[in-house]
Parts: sequence; C-alpha cells; structure tokens
Amino acid sequence: MHGGPPDLTPEILLQAYRQGVFPMAERQDDARLFWFDPVWRGILPMGGVHLSRSLRRRLRAAPFRLSLNADFAGVLRGCADRPETWINAPITALFTALHARGAAHSIEVWDGPALVGGVYGLALGGAFCGESMFSRRKDASKIALVTLVAHLRRCGFTLFDTQYLTPHLASLGGVEIPRKQYHARLAEALERDADIRAFALPDPQDVVQLITQRS
Repeated sequence: MHGGPPDLTPEILLQAYRQGVFPMAERQDDARLFWFDPVWRGILPMGGVHLSRSLRRRLRAAPFRLSLNADFAGVLRGCADRPETWINAPITALFTALHARGAAHSIEVWDGPALVGGVYGLALGGAFCGESMFSRRKDASKIALVTLVAHLRRCGFTLFDTQYLTPHLASLGGVEIPRKQYHARLAEALERDADIRAFALPDPQDVVQLITQRS
C-alpha cells in the first residue's frame, strides 16, 4: 500500500489499472488515496459463476428492470451510502470523469422508478475491473452482478476483476488467484478489443442460459 499522488488524474488512474494497481481511501471523509496490488487477487470467472436454485428462480421471475449506464451517479452514490466506505470525493470525481469519457460503466437495478441496486466498474480492453455494488432489495446486487457477467461474456470480455474476495462473491463462484497469475491474465485481456456497448443487456430470463453455457 502506497500513498497516491494528490494530483491523480483519470489518465494516471487508467494507467495504474493497466498495471494491476488500484486506489482506495481509508474513509469517505479522508481525501487521501492509497495504491493496492494484493498478493491474492479476487476474480469472478466468466465461465464459473455459480447460480443457486433460488437465484435462478429470481432471475426467471424478472422482479426488476435493469439498465446499462442509465444512472452512473446514482449507482456511485448507492455504493458509497454505507457506514464505512473507501469511496471518497476524489474517487467519486475520478470515476465520474471516466464515465463521461466512456471508460467506467454501471448496471442499474430498478423497482418501478426506484433505483434499488447496482454495480459499477472500469472497462479496459477485455478486462472489467469491478469496483463496488449495492442493494436495497433482496438479491438486487446479485442480479446486477450476474447480469453484468453474462453481458460481458457476450461482449467478448475474458477477465472480471473483483480486487478482493468477499463471502458474497465467493457464493457466486468468485475465487482468488496469485498476483503474478492475475497480472498475466490482465495483460492477455488488455490485448482484446471488447466493447460493453456491443449488445443490449440480456433479459433476466436469458441470463441463466448465458451464464451456464459453455465457452
């Protein structure tokens, strides 16, 4: 962990992610940023996502409407709206700028007009660096995440970086790989020309088929 520069720009941030390094703050009210390059890196395998029976039923019931990049700012606020968070003002400003230039993206989950969940991250070549997610309804963040994986897979992405492995991610098939292996997989993914906007988001009923089909 190293202190981040005070004049961190979107360009510097993109270069850091291409090297496998990402910033976090210690607290929301602390303007300092620190660089991280974990010894063990969390990833969500594109072909190894686990869908429980209950989650399959929820997806097929299509309880929510999902969108791509319809409310990036709302997702960012939702992810930061918790007692403890690493999403501070500089992170918010940087990712807002990256979204404006088409590098950062969000999946929104809607219950009627209400934003009830979502996930956001950074797309680089064929790698998607997941940053954070939130949920205000049962399974909203899980549905957002597995829909994103299905969508990324269809759009040609090969790597979904989750930075760290949480119990929530592990329940969906997330694993840890050594830093050296992650860097090698990242380098391969960066050579790909994937586009998250190449297709419309899959319908919830189609996510199960897309997730479970063989490459």
